[in-house]
Amino acid sequence: MITLPVVNQMQSTISERIKRARVAAGLSQRELAARAELSAMAVSKFERGLTNPTSRTLIRLARALGTRTEFFLRPTTIELQQPEYRKRASLTEKQLARIEADILDQVERFLELLSLFPSHSVARFAAPDTVDERITTYEQVEAAALTVRDAWHLGHNAIPCLADTLEERGLLVLTTGVDDSAKFDGLAATVGDLPVVVVGAGWPGDRQRFTMAHELGHLVLRGRLSDELDAEKACNRFAGAFLVPASSVRQELGTYRNRLEPRELYALKHEYGVSMMAWVFRAADTGVISDTTRTKLFQLFSSRGWRKTEPGKPIASESPKLFEQLVLHALAEEMISTSKAAEFMGIPISSFRERLRFEGPRGTAGQ
Repeated sequence: MITLPVVNQMQSTISERIKRARVAAGLSQRELAARAELSAMAVSKFERGLTNPTSRTLIRLARALGTRTEFFLRPTTIELQQPEYRKRASLTEKQLARIEADILDQVERFLELLSLFPSHSVARFAAPDTVDERITTYEQVEAAALTVRDAWHLGHNAIPCLADTLEERGLLVLTTGVDDSAKFDGLAATVGDLPVVVVGAGWPGDRQRFTMAHELGHLVLRGRLSDELDAEKACNRFAGAFLVPASSVRQELGTYRNRLEPRELYALKHEYGVSMMAWVFRAADTGVISDTTRTKLFQLFSSRGWRKTEPGKPIASESPKLFEQLVLHALAEEMISTSKAAEFMGIPISSFRERLRFEGPRGTAGQ
């Protein structure tokens, strides 16, 4: 079982929440004031806690910020601990602040929801005891990934839904739609003793899956890597080995190849949910192809524009299910109202009711 975090669980002021919602929306104080038909001075005073907005003003602020008034009244606030980002250098501080605000809002809603269940069934994450305490080579990183798969009884075949697999082991998987510029590549952090992994909501599934496995690598390898190893390279190696163990690579490709056919890689991409480029790396990591062959494949991918967008049908995105399952559980047991359930889901009550009736864009069975 996980324990709810005690770090920063203080009464949250309305001023803090107004500022966080504004940052999440990517607005300046002046822009928010214009949208809410207030003065910039009034917004500044609200955020500094010098004055409190009236109920009517809170409604105007909520509408301007695309949130619900309940957000401003939520009783607790938390912080991300040990955040480790995968991001491009061109990702601005403003964009990063928006992503963090969105993540914090989602985690707060999850923890508030979890507190409704006296004996909740969310597991507590822990790296298997059988992972080496000290890792000094990338081969040991590969072995660590296999150790985790074995400890979790995953076998060596493709993992059907990685988000579900991670949530079953005590990780909270979140998606964010804040940044669509391809500059944000993922995040791993903790809240109390709850590990959080974040990927882009609109990413293709192979990118999501590799990022989730990479962030799992950060959590498993934390404190184990020697200074000689590059942490990002180690987590990339972990991700590749976790998604496609060496035995699977050799089973699919053979023990040694002089070349690989792109169409062959495309088929494997859709079988394992791992990009064609990642398959090239796995073939090289396991010695199935030489460095020269890998370089030739990189050149081929570059010449055809495949390093940016791979050919053919993309892998479908994954959608974490734990949070919605808990919301529906609480609603069915009458722990919360339909309105509160919609607030937890972060959508209008009309949209939530459509979803319950299997109507609307996300209302079909199985979604």
